[in-house]
Amino acid sequence: MDSNRKKILVIMGSPRKGNTFRACEEIHGIMEQNFPVEFEYLWLNDVHLLPCKGCLACFTQGEERCPNHDDASLIAQKMLDADGVIFATPVYGLSVTGPMKVFIDRFSYNFHRPRFFDKKALLLTTTGFIGHKDVTKYLYTVARIWGFEVAGKAALVTPIPLPDYRMRQNQRTVAQAAGEYVSSLKRTVRKKPGLTDVIIFHGQRAAFSRLETLSPADYRYWKEQGWLSGSVHYFTNVPVNPLYRVIGMIVERISARQVRKDLPLDSGAVQ
Repeated sequence: MDSNRKKILVIMGSPRKGNTFRACEEIHGIMEQNFPVEFEYLWLNDVHLLPCKGCLACFTQGEERCPNHDDASLIAQKMLDADGVIFATPVYGLSVTGPMKVFIDRFSYNFHRPRFFDKKALLLTTTGFIGHKDVTKYLYTVARIWGFEVAGKAALVTPIPLPDYRMRQNQRTVAQAAGEYVSSLKRTVRKKPGLTDVIIFHGQRAAFSRLETLSPADYRYWKEQGWLSGSVHYFTNVPVNPLYRVIGMIVERISARQVRKDLPLDSGAVQ
């Protein structure tokens, strides 16, 4: 691959090449007109990914201790190797598809140990009528907490037959999302975190700073990243709005009090 080309991994929740796939191809075409990219499709319906057992081993001991022996580590490496990820799914039963939900559950340790801060995400959902906004919001929360910078969203309504006005509306939405995604890939500096991002960081630190015994994998990860230090105000070394910083510290103190009520004192943890 050309070293200047950005590698985009499409995590495809659809089981077939329907509206979601066609929308991805439209995004690919628009991006190619402005920026050199290479798309790789990961069809979740075709990979060996077992449902989460809810054993918490990935949280407490590390993802390598998961009792499921499947393609999870290969998928994780593909995400780490990509410059950007597109999370794509049609709406099934007012939610993501089954394969997409299995994928999210299987990689839930990223909610505790986020790692994709140098990756840009685009979210794509399609629906025949309703549910696209809620599903997009859910994917946004997932990608954001995992560390992705969400740089584009396209929630499309694609009834059959497709009215002309819907087609034009969808084309505008796709073009805007593709343009925003290209702009983000051209940027070398991560955007400043919003208030919600800062609150998430401080709220999580309040919990993970006390989990050295109960969840050593989580505690160790946070300590290795340097996030347990009081002088750190966000996951990455980017400027944080001073007001957000103050609000985050207040949230952390409130959360810490609640954690002390809910969890037994971890003698090895940060006090």
